[in-house]
Amino acid sequence: MLGALTAIAALAAVVRAWQLDALGFNSDEAVYAGQAASLAGNPRYADLFPVFRAHPMLFQALLSPFFRAGEADVAGRVVVVVLGVATVLAVYPLGARLYGRRVGLIAALLLAVMPYHVVVTRQVLLDGPMVLFATLTLHCLVRFVQTQRLAWYLATAAMLGLTMLTKETSVVLAGGVYAFLALTPMVRRPIRATLVALPVLAAIFAVHPLSQALAGRSSTGRNYLVWQLFRRPNHPMDFYLDNVPTAVGPLVLVAALGGLWWARRRRSWRETLLLSWIAVPVVFFQLWPVKGFQYLLPVAVPVVLLAARALVTLPVPTRLPTLRAWPRRARPATPAEQPAAGVARLVPAVRLAAVAVVAVSLLWPAWNTVNHAGRTTFLAGSGGVPGGREAGRWLAANTPEGSAVLTVGPSMANIVRYYGSRQSYGLSVSPNPLHRNPSYTPLQNPDASMRANDLHYVVWDSFSARRSTYFSERLLTLVRRYHGRVVHTEYVDGPDRTPVPVIIIYEVRP
Repeated sequence: MLGALTAIAALAAVVRAWQLDALGFNSDEAVYAGQAASLAGNPRYADLFPVFRAHPMLFQALLSPFFRAGEADVAGRVVVVVLGVATVLAVYPLGARLYGRRVGLIAALLLAVMPYHVVVTRQVLLDGPMVLFATLTLHCLVRFVQTQRLAWYLATAAMLGLTMLTKETSVVLAGGVYAFLALTPMVRRPIRATLVALPVLAAIFAVHPLSQALAGRSSTGRNYLVWQLFRRPNHPMDFYLDNVPTAVGPLVLVAALGGLWWARRRRSWRETLLLSWIAVPVVFFQLWPVKGFQYLLPVAVPVVLLAARALVTLPVPTRLPTLRAWPRRARPATPAEQPAAGVARLVPAVRLAAVAVVAVSLLWPAWNTVNHAGRTTFLAGSGGVPGGREAGRWLAANTPEGSAVLTVGPSMANIVRYYGSRQSYGLSVSPNPLHRNPSYTPLQNPDASMRANDLHYVVWDSFSARRSTYFSERLLTLVRRYHGRVVHTEYVDGPDRTPVPVIIIYEVRP
């Protein structure tokens, strides 16, 4: 098992690290890396990225030693890759505790090559590290159910607190724990222990608001909460249905559902636990207007566990059809029964082949994804932004210090700040506090700012323009009005290998 697990970990590392630096940061990566750099006192980013923004700081604090000086993006992604591989390794003991070592090993293999987990754990995002802590939380809960020891119940609360301290939206997993205990009467529900465990969870998560209060930035957290609760939907209701199943793997989902069906008579608290861990986040994020590609990543672990269990117990016929049933008394196999005995010996091979088919169905799209560096479309959370790093570095090298930049939206503005070290503003940032991220500074009158020569460059990008044609047209109107001149363009190859402009930098003047 050790050799197989080592090989799976190596495969997971290769898939996640391959061409890791092919694309620069996307907007969220730039923000978290910028926070880590500011936390480390990096003078390049201290004035551009405030330490306290929206989310807790556990992951950014972990990254900060790598961002003390200069521009560091690969180092941050390497840290996430290591945490992603650690999650793959953590799935093995969890699966072994639930269903046995073979299930644990197969589940680790499926997660190692799952496109959903591979893509997210190649980016400086909070979700990859959060899933590691969520997996450890699930493991502690399993140990509590199996041993009924208070120490494991408290460990579950502590790990859930660390999960929430990595990304606060993971509080929904507490609903998964509650749903499991409520739906499983055979599992002891210690009321007194819960009264002790809840303060443990609260004390760990309290580090986030306490640090904001000590820094005098409590209003940041409150403003962000209000914005999240009242912001407009950013995707249609079918967003997850369109994007997540293909990233998780259709055959993985088929195996998980099939296993639940053909092993339905052997259902136990284990399936209730895994289904609760899946259902609560899915229902919550489906109903919540704000949707992100990576938000459902915590469900990947229980899904691969259910799929691995199904593949290990895959029903394979061991007897060939006959005209009549043979007597039940023990006797040597007759020549007519020899083929049936041969079929029985093939059962492990059939199940192994099924595992290989499912794993290859994941590895192929995952490998294509990590090898596909340039594209003309972009989905937030699905990877880096083509041309963003290059455009930012061009601004840093070819524009005067103190230049201000206007972009279509805040996403490209974050990338410009990180790679270009230039103050930038998103045209689409609303002046209404209820309709914007509190971390973003709006321009009350972009036209007046250009007339006063407070904005010197305009960056148009196809990714933001595709999401907001109105603000794209508004930006280009300002370019024409203020004598915009193209000074730099970033291209990617289109479907027919024709260069397609994805980022255009204009110099403007009053």
